[in-house]
Amino acid sequence: MNDCETCAFYTYDEEWDCYVCEMNLDEDEYARFVQGHYKHCPYYRDGDEYKIASKQ
Repeated sequence: MNDCETCAFYTYDEEWDCYVCEMNLDEDEYARFVQGHYKHCPYYRDGDEYKIASKQ
């Protein structure tokens, strides 16, 4: 399952005209990520503002 669409780091880039992940990864982290070493993204952060507000 692709959770990128609900991730806080997944934003629209007007210059590229597409959605991109803005998580700052170093070269080694990026290589492990794209090679599929993770079952789920370890950098995922829920971007649902309603869930965040309901906990406060």
